[in-house]
Amino acid sequence: QVQLVESGGGSVQAGDSLTLTCTVSGGAVNTFPIGWFRQGPGKSREFVASISYRGSFYADSVKGRFTISRDNTKNAVYLQMPLLKPEDTAVYQCAADLGGEKWGPWGQGTQVTVSS
Repeated sequence: QVQLVESGGGSVQAGDSLTLTCTVSGGAVNTFPIGWFRQGPGKSREFVASISYRGSFYADSVKGRFTISRDNTKNAVYLQMPLLKPEDTAVYQCAADLGGEKWGPWGQGTQVTVSS
């Protein structure tokens, strides 16, 4: 079955950059949408970005700052996050859209902490 594993999180200072990686197994990453989501402390999980054959989509909060991309040879999806802000602090998860009613399956998540 399709499985996703995130990596690349960490603790950084405001203004620093991180690139998250979502490594997919059990299916070709270019055959279904992949999305990035995040859940900050005390907040609900929110959509960040997605990529599919339709293109790339971003939440307004990260549009113009974050970039989602895909490497079909590595079967991975990336989230480039430059100019990080403290409000970007969250657990970041990737998920696949396999055609069900909701996003899923999900990865386990990777923590991003941005200090001011």
